Amino acid sequence: MIITCPNCNKKFMIDNSMIPDEGRDLQCGSCNNVWFYKIEEKNNEILELKQEIISESIEKKVENKEEQIEEKKQTEEIIKNEINKKKEKNLEKQKNKTIFKKTEVKGSKFFSYLIVFIISFVALIILLDTLKNPLINVFPGIEIILFNLFETLQDIKLFIIDLL
Repeated sequence: MIITCPNCNKKFMIDNSMIPDEGRDLQCGSCNNVWFYKIEEKNNEILELKQEIISESIEKKVENKEEQIEEKKQTEEIIKNEINKKKEKNLEKQKNKTIFKKTEVKGSKFFSYLIVFIISFVALIILLDTLKNPLINVFPGIEIILFNLFETLQDIKLFIIDLL
């Protein structure tokens, strides 16, 4: 059992068998205060529960909970409807953006292919010019074709210069 000194409020753990039913004097180990201590008998009456009061309060709590659940369901439905509306708007915006992007992509793809074609064509001409003599040795009839190709390229070059 735990006993508290009335003078300094220090708490002590004392065995129940050390204090008789009629009580005894105790001395505090901290402040040396001496006081008489008697074990107080606790009320051992049996407590009766009032079933009606408890059941009514439980029923009220249940009703309140049901009302709260219904309110939450209603707010959840409202929120779900708002979310669905926002999703539909976002989908419409994304569809509009994808249509716009597709037209941009088609235009940019055309110019990308055109640039790749021009670079490849220039690389082929440089390769033919570099390997002109070995090609003529292997294929003697190709000399006239290569000469005409280079003359045509010279003419195109002069035409472009005149335009500028």
